[in-house]
Amino acid sequence: MKRESVASIQNPLMQHVRRLQTSRAARREAGEFVGEGTKLLAEAARWWPGLRTVVVTAGAELCPLPGQVRVVEVPETLMRRISQMEAPQGALFLCALPEPKALAVHGGTLILDGLQDPGNLGTILRTADALDIPVVLTEGCADPYGPKTVRASMGAVFRSVPQSAGREEVLAACKTGGVRLLATAMDETARDLRGVDLKDAAVVIGSEGQGVCETFLNRSAGRIVIPMSGRCESLNAAVAAAIVMWQMKTL
Repeated sequence: MKRESVASIQNPLMQHVRRLQTSRAARREAGEFVGEGTKLLAEAARWWPGLRTVVVTAGAELCPLPGQVRVVEVPETLMRRISQMEAPQGALFLCALPEPKALAVHGGTLILDGLQDPGNLGTILRTADALDIPVVLTEGCADPYGPKTVRASMGAVFRSVPQSAGREEVLAACKTGGVRLLATAMDETARDLRGVDLKDAAVVIGSEGQGVCETFLNRSAGRIVIPMSGRCESLNAAVAAAIVMWQMKTL
């Protein structure tokens, strides 16, 4: 496979990479996102039809790549300048964003409401991929195709594409599909999730600071809670989501 060579940070591709790494608006405008690392690249090459460009240092070992992929070789000094990792792995790549699809909500779906931490989001997407749980992101969620989320997902974003929709759209889809919407909440009206069948429900996990929004709380079919010690105030959102998804699979 023929490689191009780039040595300047002022090169248009290098500037494009930097913009994609730092701006969600730039990713949307370009229709591309950035991944980094040889292991993630192997996942993208295997699962993602939209792999477009690979930026690589001379010594990095690459997985087999589709023939149409553009390969650009850069010096290690330049890779360190464009990488967001403390110890760059020698490969950085660009992928096309997925085409938006009409929202579909089925029983056993996880709804993430305003989840803002990209690390938490990536971890949840990784767990959801492992358990084959569909995920819907609502307003205020971190970008699933931001660099930190992509890294934390460990390749899950290439295998299981999350949906995105407004809250009213989610509520309408649940009504149309006959899916119960349940909200996680820390109050006395919430039922212990161990006694609730979640297979035919869509469950909402709220943001790290605010929890589930009033729109979902007030219009849900019920509220559920993860039982925990009285001395604990709450769980990390990614941990709570993992418990809910496991319960979806076990009852």
